[in-house]
Amino acid sequence: MNDLLTFLLLSSFVVMSPGVDTALITKRTVSEGQASGYRMALGITTGSLVHTFAAAFGLSAILMQSALAFEIVKYVGAIYLIYLGVSSFMTRKKQETEENLKDQIKPGQSAFKQGLLSNVLNPKVAMFFLTFLPQFVTPGSSSIQQLLMMGVIYTFLSISWFFVYVFFINYLRSWLLSAKVQRAMDRATGLVLIGFGVKLAFSKQN
Repeated sequence: MNDLLTFLLLSSFVVMSPGVDTALITKRTVSEGQASGYRMALGITTGSLVHTFAAAFGLSAILMQSALAFEIVKYVGAIYLIYLGVSSFMTRKKQETEENLKDQIKPGQSAFKQGLLSNVLNPKVAMFFLTFLPQFVTPGSSSIQQLLMMGVIYTFLSISWFFVYVFFINYLRSWLLSAKVQRAMDRATGLVLIGFGVKLAFSKQN
């Protein structure tokens, strides 16, 4: 696996960046309490594991068979990360988040199931896993193990952040959801993603 520290840093920024997952967890926690927020977080992170297995077993065969395919995945990933970074600076992101939230909130549905389905059925999440994880793979016979390990690490970071977020949301809700804090988090995440994407695009595969 290439550069574990970079993977941990970038994953942390992505996990903490405000988005649909955060909005869903916030709504359930505020309306139904912390227990419901925890169940929502578990559902969302379980969905991340589903994407991890799909990416691991779907991509590993390609990456092991073709050096050209590996390079293509790397460049597509770089472009996508830059796109995500630029998107973080656009006000439209908030509007899209609100629209997606309205579509995904269904009264009476269990928090865990709602979180799981919102994550598994989100094509943006699938695209992220298919382009993000391979950037840190060292080509070889252990591609599946590397992808699975990174997916598990990403999921652990996600559930840790979401649980901390739910725990403190009643005390820090007004601060965490303020426009100023959300803009700062979006911009910080955007800069990191753009920087990493540019670095990746100009790096050479060993």
